Amino acid sequence: MKIKYLFIIAILLFGFSIQAQEEDKSDEAIQQDDQDRASKAMDATATQWSFQLAYQWMPSYFSDDVNGSPRKPGLDNYLQLRVVAPVPLKSMTILPRVTIRHYEDLSTGKTGIGNTEIFALIIPKFSDWGTGRAGIGPLVTAPGNKDVSKDEWGYGFAATAVNNSGQWFYGLLFTQSWRSVDPSTLQAGESDANPLGIAPFLNYRFGSSGFYLGTADMVVLYDWNTKGFYLPIGARFGKVLVKEKASWNLYFEYKTSAVYKSWEGPAVQNSFRLNVSYTMPVGKK
Repeated sequence: MKIKYLFIIAILLFGFSIQAQEEDKSDEAIQQDDQDRASKAMDATATQWSFQLAYQWMPSYFSDDVNGSPRKPGLDNYLQLRVVAPVPLKSMTILPRVTIRHYEDLSTGKTGIGNTEIFALIIPKFSDWGTGRAGIGPLVTAPGNKDVSKDEWGYGFAATAVNNSGQWFYGLLFTQSWRSVDPSTLQAGESDANPLGIAPFLNYRFGSSGFYLGTADMVVLYDWNTKGFYLPIGARFGKVLVKEKASWNLYFEYKTSAVYKSWEGPAVQNSFRLNVSYTMPVGKK
């Protein structure tokens, strides 16, 4: 059996084994929640319901040559809906997250739903230290409209580690998936591995004003087949509004491509995003 199958099975078994353990019910074993509500509003790994609506506009792409041909541009824009539905258990928290995007290609006039991304981050209690946490879980991508995305399934894993320290909030998200395709359809020397994704983020909050400055939604990509490397760069400015039982996170960001010469895919030149998120924390940990 291939290593990727064993890895995904191991993740699932890891989660079930943690849930089967007996939790210590003494007061000393109860972990204190040291993360404030403002940083939670920016934290996709906190135990809370999260509803995100974002609009991404990519009006221009770099048009340099790739292997002797002009680099192909990407899609023009998309509308994104992301929902996180926490499942708090005795000895761990599971964070299922669903991301749906509707893309538009102005050059062809075609639109449609892209590949839907679903992953369930498993965060055991021992890797949740109050101001941050680490977790790992299975990842699945469902087929999308072939005019704007891949018409195929994907499967793999996602892992993350985040921390809150004073006015700083930072972390990393890793994703790796494989295409569910017939191996006989692959070209010589080509694997079924999708590019490795690494998403670093760093945010700084300005006192208790609710305003913050941080990195944009930057996903660094490495293509296992072509050895290509892609590094976007950008900044985000936002404001968190903490209410009695819920919080709002509003932000605007700009992004461009910093390193893309060895990357054979599209390289965005100018990208803008408007975002609104609504979060509702679930109890205490």
